[in-house]
Amino acid sequence: MDIRRTILWLIFSFSLLLLWNNWQTYTGQPSLFPGFTAEASKSEETSSKKTDNDTSIPENIAQKPSTATQPEFSETVPAKQTPEPSPSEKVVVETDVYKLTFDTLGAQLVKAELKKFTGSDDKQNVMVLLDDSEQQVYLAQTGVVGAPEGKSYPTHLTPFRLLKLDQSETQTTVAFEAESDGVKVVKTFALAPQQYDIKVSHEIFNEGNETITPSVYLQLTRDGNDPPDSNFFYRTFVGPAVYSSEDKYQKVKFSDINKDKASYIKESNNGWIAFVQHYFASAWIPTEGATRYNQIAHADNLYFIRAIEPIGSINAGESRQIHSQLWVGPQDQKAMQEIAPGLDVVVDYGFLTIIAKPLFQLMTWLHSFVGNWGWTIVVLTLLIKLVFYPLSAASYRSMAKMKQVAPRLKLLREQYGDDRAKLNTAMMEMYRTEKINPLGGCLPMVVQIPVFISLYWVLLGSVEMRGAPWILWIHDLAATDPYFILPAIMMATMFLQIKLNPTPPDPMQARVMMIMPLVFGGMMFFFPAGLVLYWCVNNIISIAQQRYIMYKLDKETAEANK
Repeated sequence: MDIRRTILWLIFSFSLLLLWNNWQTYTGQPSLFPGFTAEASKSEETSSKKTDNDTSIPENIAQKPSTATQPEFSETVPAKQTPEPSPSEKVVVETDVYKLTFDTLGAQLVKAELKKFTGSDDKQNVMVLLDDSEQQVYLAQTGVVGAPEGKSYPTHLTPFRLLKLDQSETQTTVAFEAESDGVKVVKTFALAPQQYDIKVSHEIFNEGNETITPSVYLQLTRDGNDPPDSNFFYRTFVGPAVYSSEDKYQKVKFSDINKDKASYIKESNNGWIAFVQHYFASAWIPTEGATRYNQIAHADNLYFIRAIEPIGSINAGESRQIHSQLWVGPQDQKAMQEIAPGLDVVVDYGFLTIIAKPLFQLMTWLHSFVGNWGWTIVVLTLLIKLVFYPLSAASYRSMAKMKQVAPRLKLLREQYGDDRAKLNTAMMEMYRTEKINPLGGCLPMVVQIPVFISLYWVLLGSVEMRGAPWILWIHDLAATDPYFILPAIMMATMFLQIKLNPTPPDPMQARVMMIMPLVFGGMMFFFPAGLVLYWCVNNIISIAQQRYIMYKLDKETAEANK
């Protein structure tokens, strides 16, 4: 008992410490645990955007035959691709959902502002996903490799020139052109209204006298820092991911890349590569059916994921064009699923996907009628509680009976003292007489746990919650409650639930149970309002169901005693 009491106090003390630490960071004060904050991950950042051994450019793989085993790729390049420093120019392209900034140095996409989403802090009016600044490095790049020794083809470090910029009601097109060692490359980006899917084409012209065998690489470059909206209390995956029909969805941790332990499919003829973070993702989707080599590299705090696609031989004076797609935007499951198989799984529900996916579909269906995501959460939680009412009723009935016999249990403990054998015998006899199953209050709840955990992850991962208002003071279900009203309601409902349940026989356990609402309610100060709303509604419905069952049981008991 002393050991159990010590462990409980340790857990409680540590919870209070975490709560105070998060309050400090929330109010802009230094964290008690610098290693846990998003800013701390930048403290060790010593990387530069271009190094002498430049891992940002893949080696020549064009001459490597495709074999049954996955080829080994070097992650270094002997020299930089840009012999002379060249001033870059920025080209801005806007649609109704995008404001994109291209750099003529490499025709890179160096900034992507998502107009329909607010920024992660008060300083940003729009969500900036891709960026090339002191605070963040996150870029979409492409290039051509496969040049003979001593030559180089246009890469993302080669100066390009703006070839055209056309904008119409149906499509916006921007094209760039560069030439190097007899190979000319034209990159074209086509954007459609209301879409985050960018169609990209590479046309390679052989202007030399010999046949060439180039490869096009599609690359995403990102630093290893956490997104600005990261939260200590809940974590979603941040990092590169690879998808193929063979190995499905493969997430790769930054720590595994640093240790050269990254495991992912190296060669395939389908799928896509991506960088994933909470609510948003960027992904390159190469041509379906074309062989590509996936590769992940890093240089200090910069990470590169790329798909390298050999395009075969191009004779002198001829050209070849390949097509791909680039997604830069929210994790819109419906839209992503239409673009490429499996792209919607960037919204990762883990092993509970089989439950979470139908829940998300039910939620979106309800929203089509309700029209408000806050009320959708309320209705969805109510429906789930109604479906599980028979199980909940059995659980609450068992707990209500336990509460009725609690005074008799106390007398038995006083009667038998430390004689555990006789006490257990007397308790089991009383349970048989009163037809009480001691585990009856737990087992029905265990069955429901996977569903409610799945619903938790659905609400946490749904970008639809971001910027969605509910009522009055709740203007963003993905942000914290500005006045902490919902966390306060949750604490009150947790206290009421504890009062309705049987009092634990151990006084220490009883005190800890009374303190837990403060701890968990305090944690909810930092959770999205949509999640706290879900817990509040769940608690309120549970209290109503439990109180109804207790009323019925009291009525049955009174009638039996007449």
